[in-house]
This record gives sequence, C-alpha cells and structure tokens, in this order.
Amino acid sequence: MVIGAGQAGLSVSYFLQRLGLEAGDDFVVLDRGPGAGGAWQFRWAGLRLGYAHRVNDLPGMDELGLSFETADRQRPARDVVAEYYARYEEHYGFQVVRPADVVAVEDEGVDLAVRFVDAVGEQRVTTRVVVNATGTWGAPFVPWYPGMREFRGRQLHTVDYVSPEEFAGQSVVVVGGGTSAIGFLLELENVAAELTWVARRPVEFLEKQELDIEAGKRSVALQDEAAREGRALPSIVSTTGVPRSRRIQAAIDRGLLVARPMFSRVEPDGVRWADGSFRRADAIIWATGFRPELRHLAPLRLREKAGGVQVGAGSSWRDPRVFFAGYGPMASTIGANRAGRIIARQVVAALSSG
Repeated sequence: MVIGAGQAGLSVSYFLQRLGLEAGDDFVVLDRGPGAGGAWQFRWAGLRLGYAHRVNDLPGMDELGLSFETADRQRPARDVVAEYYARYEEHYGFQVVRPADVVAVEDEGVDLAVRFVDAVGEQRVTTRVVVNATGTWGAPFVPWYPGMREFRGRQLHTVDYVSPEEFAGQSVVVVGGGTSAIGFLLELENVAAELTWVARRPVEFLEKQELDIEAGKRSVALQDEAAREGRALPSIVSTTGVPRSRRIQAAIDRGLLVARPMFSRVEPDGVRWADGSFRRADAIIWATGFRPELRHLAPLRLREKAGGVQVGAGSSWRDPRVFFAGYGPMASTIGANRAGRIIARQVVAALSSG
C-alpha cells in the first residue's frame, strides 16, 4: 500500500512497476487529494514554476514528452503539476484511489491494517508493506509566541493563503525565511499598505541562481543524520539557503527583501520586538513551514523521544514493514526520485522474503 500520490509516491509506484509489480493487484496507491498533483494542487494561484523550489521531473516522464524544464512558466504551478501528474498516472496505469484519507495504520501481527475514508465511507484493508509518502502539507507548523490569542487581526498559514488581493490596503507581517515567505512578499509588495518581513534566523541568499549540487548533498546528509537518530528534521531551506534568481535579486536590490529579527510577542494590534519597537498589523502570515504528516501512523508507536521517526535508507528501524518516501534525505525537493528506486527495491525484497 502506497499512501500518497505526490512526487514521492508516484516515484515509488513507477519503480515498483518496473520491478514487476502490477498496480491495482500487487500494490495500491491511496491519495487524499481530490485530483492529481499532490500538495501542489492546493497551492495559491499566483505561484509559478519559476518562482518556487525546482520541481523535478518524475522518473519516466520523458516517455510522455513532458518536462517541467520546458513547461509554461506563465501558468499557475498548481495547474501545470496537476496536469502533468494526471497524464503520468494515466500513462502508467497506477489506478490511484482518491479521495482516500488514511486515518490509521494498525499492527495486525504479520500484516498491517490500513483504515481510510473514501466516498463510500470507512474502509479497512490489510497489507504486507506500507510505503508512507504523505509529505508535509497536511501538517502546517506555527510557532507559539506570547499574545497570539489576543491578536485582533487575521492570522493564517501558507496553506490558507489564496491571493494578494485579500490584503489590499492592509498592514501585513510575513513570518518565515523560505521561498513561500519570499513569494508572499513579492506578491504583496504593491498591494499591501505596509509590508514587514520577519525571520527566526538570518536568511542566506546564495550567489547562484539555482541550488547547486554541493548544497543539495549537504542538505541530504543533515536530513539523513537527523532521520537515523530519530530527531525532528531540520527545515530544508535552513540547510540549503535561498538561490538568487533574477526576480529575487531584483527584489534585494530595491530593498524589499530585508528581514527583521523575530519579534518577541504579539499584541492585539500588531507585533512588538524585545527592544520595544512595534509594528501595527492587520494580518500575520505564518510562512513557517511544515512537519511530516505522520498522525495516521501513531498506532504503530514509531515516534522517538527525540521527536522524530528513526529511519535509515527509507526504512523504519522500529517496524521493517513501513517505508518512508519523501521523508528526511528523501524529501521531494532534494531526493524523492532517488528514494523511489531505493524503496521499491526494498519493498520487493520484503515481499519476496515472506
């Protein structure tokens, strides 16, 4: 059972098929979304492929004559990814079951029981192996600061952002040091009345326009170390930095992308720093990232005291029947396609050994 049909889940499915397993018979793909596209289908309309993290081609996508490198960068990224993924799923016949919201994976002795809710109701299916490819979109993270509950304006996370027009004429504080925060600032620049950028740590802008291989390798190594030790995973951007695309460099040059240090508290009408300075705010956008979505795995008791799940080479160290695609060093932005091949081989080996 493959849970999730984003980049990681589809990559695993492709390699499972290459290794001789048949979709719908030997393996089943469940996906919570109403359509193809993984988390991309939920992103805001203004996000374009050229503005975001690079979207890597799925393995075997060239067989369809498709590539994100040559995709139309004027169209919303969510539309392009959804279209390409839908064509990919159809071409390879993955028969993705959707919408199927997995609520729990339980230990049944030899097998695992997967409980999910679809259009009919709650279903229960047993399986030998689970590949968890649920990503992070369903687990947004918002840090706690004193006074948050007393704020009279609007607070929203990246998952709630729809368009800049919602904030026309308002004073907006954007919190976060990654590409989403930067994207919001660029969209809101000529729409909001006041715009303040706040980051919890200094933002490192790389000299190159794209993430280089060495930066990717360093990020993979740090993610792998945390996963093997069962620690909470570091954010990807904190270990890679932000590439200076032409659009971002232009924003730096005109003084837009200057981040203030983190404020110390939220007040009813704005935010205040430790030095006493204050910024009025109608809205606070928390572009503060995500955590791996693992709640449905809670019955298996995989979480460590250090806050994470102990995973090595894509496999759970507590339960060898559970594999993690798109987790840690195999996250979609840095290694999901490589992970697909590794995990598919391990799944086939696990099934053969039984």
